[in-house]
Amino acid sequence: MNYRDIITIEAGKRGGKPCIRGMRITVYEVLEYLASGMTSAEILKDFPDLTAADIQACLAYAADRERLQFTLAA
Repeated sequence: MNYRDIITIEAGKRGGKPCIRGMRITVYEVLEYLASGMTSAEILKDFPDLTAADIQACLAYAADRERLQFTLAA
């Protein structure tokens, strides 16, 4: 998945944190909801502006950051 078309970073929005499609919903928030046990369906119900592709993009973004962090640390 190419999350770069979905995940946006704007200096003046949410302190420059990665957000979804320019909205004020951050990648961190979505990941936190998933980590707390919410299902994708529950997140989509609570945030009707999100799509399943948005959630997948958050996961892909996190995986890429983890890979990058591991690569740089080695």
